Amino acid sequence: MGDTEPTIKKPKLFDEDGDESYTPSVFNPKYRVCPYLDTINRQILDFDFEKLCSISLTRINVYACLVCGKYFQGRGTNTHAYTHSVSESHHVFLNLQTLRFYCLPDNYEIIDSSLDDIKYVLNPTFTSSEIKNIDSPLVKYSRTVDGTLYLPGVVGLNNIKANDYCNVVLHALSHVGPLRDYFLREENYAKIRRPPGDSIFTLVQRFGELMRKMWNPRNFKAHVSPHEMLQAVVLWSNKRFQITEQGDPIDYLSWFLHTLHRALKGTKKPDSSIIYKSFLGEMTIYTRKIPSTDLDDTQKALLLATEEYQEKSESSSFLYLTCDLPPPPLFTDEFRENIIPQVNLYQLLAKFNGITEKEYKTYKDNYMKRFEINRLPNFIILYIKRFTKNTFFLEKNPTIVNFPIKNVDFGDILTPENRRLHPSTKYNLVANIVHDGEPKKGTYRVHILHKSNGQWYEMQDLHVTNILPQMITLTEAYIQIYERSTD
Repeated sequence: MGDTEPTIKKPKLFDEDGDESYTPSVFNPKYRVCPYLDTINRQILDFDFEKLCSISLTRINVYACLVCGKYFQGRGTNTHAYTHSVSESHHVFLNLQTLRFYCLPDNYEIIDSSLDDIKYVLNPTFTSSEIKNIDSPLVKYSRTVDGTLYLPGVVGLNNIKANDYCNVVLHALSHVGPLRDYFLREENYAKIRRPPGDSIFTLVQRFGELMRKMWNPRNFKAHVSPHEMLQAVVLWSNKRFQITEQGDPIDYLSWFLHTLHRALKGTKKPDSSIIYKSFLGEMTIYTRKIPSTDLDDTQKALLLATEEYQEKSESSSFLYLTCDLPPPPLFTDEFRENIIPQVNLYQLLAKFNGITEKEYKTYKDNYMKRFEINRLPNFIILYIKRFTKNTFFLEKNPTIVNFPIKNVDFGDILTPENRRLHPSTKYNLVANIVHDGEPKKGTYRVHILHKSNGQWYEMQDLHVTNILPQMITLTEAYIQIYERSTD
């Protein structure tokens, strides 16, 4: 019986010429050659917006049509992507989650190395060696699909309506070396343990995505839209920061750094997150209460002898330093020299030398405070307080601050003991945010230094231009970021 059974032949996988079943062809159901790849229109592909279906507005199983750039849900029969492919004869789709390409309505996967550039634009990745060389002089200009030349990291950000105050902060932070390098590699923060349902982490992911898109050397266009990033900001600030109305960059910067630190599971320790490692400094605040001016000398002397009026000190940490501008003169002098008042940066920094006292008023008590910096961070953020609110309206101080761009010595405001603890106290400017125009209206722009070529650039939303360093000092600086010099 066993002798008469026919032997089943195994299917032949190899012939004399080589591999048959793994060769892409029109008839091979697994690896089909797609005849529609020439219909892909790279010029209109835009992956910066929310990944949701343009018809059903769902985020689940969304595909991008690579012919018209629109997003649709599903791939099976009767789904929006399927209907679109039949009605418009658009056949090539990309799954935005799995990064796999499909041809509809035939519903087979396309495997073709010529589509890798689209995959990279949707999800740019950086190796350790690429990050190490990102500031080297070897960095070259990149070319977009339409032939425009751009420098990675120096790309415009789209102003959706009134989000220029966010754009300047994002531009400035993208040139803080350690922060940028940390977010360019997703695995640096992907393993952070967080409780289930912790959706605040989306802010970290969106910021990382934006950083990688801004530094992407293979972009299809020379600008990036921070749409998804700002959606996360609006959501997590409980609509405190809006895309549709202008806010204050320092409020946004302060909130953003603290929220990122919290989302990265940072603690009060100075090295618990990349935010604190880069920006956290320490100071001692000395406070003494002063008696009311209505009292006579005897009563004042008695009060000053009590415990309540003795000087108290407390240690505090800071992410940025607030510099107070002197009030502008009400009238010009006889030589018309005070039309635009000017002040030196070192005069503003004298507030933190541990000697200069400043009066602070509350609704019932007055205090004198002095600030002594104990530890300088690697990156110092200076906030030059230009806006003051009085009873009726917001006023802007137009005083111009004279500051050097290189070798600003912050050691002058440290005590000799604290200065010995710092290997270097010289800092170089890396970003300068400027406000132009009226308070509450006006516009913001930022100057940033691109380290690979040592060139300064002025960025205002989508506009990117070269600028001479000498011109930067003439602007009404609002927020500045200084980096510790290693020379």
